[in-house]
Amino acid sequence: MAAQDSTLQDQTAVASMAAAVSPCVGAEQVSFPGGADVDVEQLRALSKDELVELVRAYAKNLVALDGVWFQSLEREEGMDAAMHHNNEAWSRFPTSDARRLKAFLGLGEHPGLEGLAAALPYKFNSIANHYDLSWEDGALVYRVLDCRVQTARTRKGMPLHPCKETGECEFRSFCAAIDDRISCECVSCYPDMTDEGCSCSWKFTVDA
Repeated sequence: MAAQDSTLQDQTAVASMAAAVSPCVGAEQVSFPGGADVDVEQLRALSKDELVELVRAYAKNLVALDGVWFQSLEREEGMDAAMHHNNEAWSRFPTSDARRLKAFLGLGEHPGLEGLAAALPYKFNSIANHYDLSWEDGALVYRVLDCRVQTARTRKGMPLHPCKETGECEFRSFCAAIDDRISCECVSCYPDMTDEGCSCSWKFTVDA
């Protein structure tokens, strides 16, 4: 009983703190146990432009987080070890990313390249970077014009990230979750650069 009383006191204290932090968050809006379920009135109160800026900030934060853990492992274990774990992560994460975007956009089971073209702009690294999408002879081409990762590494005097193999892992998984008929081809990506006008370039086609 004492333990339950202590837990209840802790929960009440957290709810009171939440109410004190923002007038939009009242104690009745925080439910326990099972994690805090705070009402989203703070988000609803933002203007459309403010929400866009918030999404951009989140996207940049995710790119920064990806770089922080990679560079930590790179310093401690070397580039090969860092790339191994990076490729493992980017073989798995894009699947859930694509499934969530597919549901959000209401795409069908096999939306084809049109569905991929609808989803790619909503990837967090698309929002964080400058990119373009174009159609070339029925293929969809996605080019990152200015990559925050490579720009940051250059600014810090670090060698460029050998991201071609990671990009292949990423787009292979992302495409499979959008439509398993879609194939991806790397056109240009470090260290195999063929297009100096962009950081990387990828071509997508649908298998017959």
